Amino acid sequence: MSQKSYSDIIRKWSRLLHRDLSFFFAGILMIYAISGFMLNHKKDFNSDYLIRQKQIRFTEPIPANPQEINREFAERLLKTIGEENRYLKHYSPEPGCIKIFIKGGSSLVIHTESGEGIYESIKKRPVISWFNRLHYNPSRWWTVFSDIFILSLLIITFTGLIMIKGPKGFWGRGGIEFALGLLIPIGPWRSCMTRASCGPSATRSLP
Repeated sequence: MSQKSYSDIIRKWSRLLHRDLSFFFAGILMIYAISGFMLNHKKDFNSDYLIRQKQIRFTEPIPANPQEINREFAERLLKTIGEENRYLKHYSPEPGCIKIFIKGGSSLVIHTESGEGIYESIKKRPVISWFNRLHYNPSRWWTVFSDIFILSLLIITFTGLIMIKGPKGFWGRGGIEFALGLLIPIGPWRSCMTRASCGPSATRSLP
């Protein structure tokens, strides 16, 4: 069999593997892309929880002494804000103030003198938080699946590099684009290595 025939067979199977693996892992790849974007911007917004604060004025008289507020009274206040049967505990962080903890992470802070309060609602984002959880390997079977996924990504990448021949393939324009893509992570890495080698420990004078 000629060298050309070997190349054609390799490219044929590369296209088949590239196509089938791409379709099979397209969904999980999109999930990782979305959750990766969210985690990359976790300093800008909380992608796991939706946090909202709302000011509330209670019409019901509130005892000036927080020590007089018992669980029954706290649960009655929670009922007015739609948090019925979700009481966890309460305490007085300072005189004239009471904080009620609600199941799920929410809370209610009330100033007893004015009757004004701040309700902080913390709700788990139903879909995005699940996407993010996959990034932390929630179970052993997911770790195994992730390893298979990583191996498949390498196969998809490798077959994508070799399945096109000619000036648009790896030995032409494709190779130039491949090299340019490598420069993006290499640049910051070289910069970090330079700063590490030129740090205070590197310039310390010898005794």
